[in-house]
Amino acid sequence: MEASLDTLSLFTGIFLWGGGFLAGFVDSIAGGGGIISLPVLLSVGIPPHQALGTNKLQGSFGSFTAAVNYTRKGLVDFKAILPGILFTALGAVLGTVAIQLLSADFLKHVIPILLAAVFLYTLFSPDMGSRESEPKMAALFFYLLVGLGLGFYDGFFGPGTGSFWTLLFVLLLGLDLKKATAHTKITNFTSNFIALSVFIIGGKVLFLAGFIMGCGQMVGAYVGSRLVIRNGVGFVRVFFLTVVAVTVARLFYVTYV
Repeated sequence: MEASLDTLSLFTGIFLWGGGFLAGFVDSIAGGGGIISLPVLLSVGIPPHQALGTNKLQGSFGSFTAAVNYTRKGLVDFKAILPGILFTALGAVLGTVAIQLLSADFLKHVIPILLAAVFLYTLFSPDMGSRESEPKMAALFFYLLVGLGLGFYDGFFGPGTGSFWTLLFVLLLGLDLKKATAHTKITNFTSNFIALSVFIIGGKVLFLAGFIMGCGQMVGAYVGSRLVIRNGVGFVRVFFLTVVAVTVARLFYVTYV
């Protein structure tokens, strides 16, 4: 598929919109929307490097919509999370530069194992995130360490970033799952936007496909975030476990099969 306004048929446009909706819905609740959106882009014939760039464009629509919705409902404390935004942005810049210089093979083999550990830990910790608890480290140090690390990872590779953020917000900062999910959307949007900017500079974004899918993302993200706001922690936990399990299965299949 070429980067042209004339290459998208009506069916392809509907397919992209639907894929964006489903990805935005899933991502706004538990992260992991990329396991849906990236295969959708590849399946319509977009080359891998352009699919990665276009995926960041459409993903930014969804993460922004979910972030706005959570903010309007009072679940985001921007004063508290500002250091996270800054360190995540810096990490994403470093990651997007590094991916052009280094091989991602090592991460491709390590990440499925780490995500499997996240899944098992959450599965066997039924009270995790059911209520807020005492933070295990100072917020500034948390954002320095985790913001730089996950910002770098999202720019460098990406799968599972939202799941890692949510888990670490709960374990290290003591947030409940609902608030952790809301804050995850802020940091996710930050790294998405930074990576998108680099892909645009490199000419790796198909804007028509990205905007069509992004429109679906916005609707899906709005619906999903509303469900989180209404249904609370138990709903998020079930969805979180489901998405992480599917992400792990797909990454293990792609990496080792």
